[in-house]
Amino acid sequence: MSNSNTAEQVLCELQSLGNPTPANIAGMQRFGIHFTTTYCVSVPALRKYAKKLKNNHALALSLWESDVHEAKLLATMIDDPAKVTEGQMERWVKDFDSWDICDQCCGNLFDKTPFAYEMAIQWSTHDKEYIKRAGFVLMATLAVHDKKAEDMKFTLFFPSIELEAYDDRNFVKKAVNWALRQIGKRNNRLHKQAITVAETIQSQGTPSARWIAADALRELQSAPVIARVNRNGKE
Repeated sequence: MSNSNTAEQVLCELQSLGNPTPANIAGMQRFGIHFTTTYCVSVPALRKYAKKLKNNHALALSLWESDVHEAKLLATMIDDPAKVTEGQMERWVKDFDSWDICDQCCGNLFDKTPFAYEMAIQWSTHDKEYIKRAGFVLMATLAVHDKKAEDMKFTLFFPSIELEAYDDRNFVKKAVNWALRQIGKRNNRLHKQAITVAETIQSQGTPSARWIAADALRELQSAPVIARVNRNGKE
């Protein structure tokens, strides 16, 4: 498949791949996925289609302008990180209206840009729920995907994680927790620091902080995680 596909052609293809039955639409809504228009195309099907399209920055920008949920998801899969600007990231993050758009965009695209670490900290204190979530999702996905990053890049995230642990909005507190757990699973050194951060958060005493800390400590102190971090980074 060539890179000459137009957004209109891609939208037609997406529609043919979808199955927007009332049951499928209701299922998306139950999982807290918001949309204006949906074709109910599964993420695996989108990823398979994205491989055919390959990287196409111009097409990604056009698809993002669509009100079709799956078109936005596909845009995050085919955009070229090398061509993404800070301005584009700021524009797109303001369009986030669902946790899956946020997470897919951060994990498929934004965390591969040279601006990812800066944006993670910047967005983590934002008032809007999905922008704030994006900051912490970036922290989590960077911890998973940026295998060669120095520990210091992640220790710089800990102050934001501690500061924002009070936020009891569901999609924020889950992202804060996710970031803390993923950073703590990188290696032995970050694991010890993450546990200390979790204990500090626990002492804050808010319902959100207690949940974030308890859930993070449950995983970070589990035998499989301890074995893993000892393998990944012995001191």
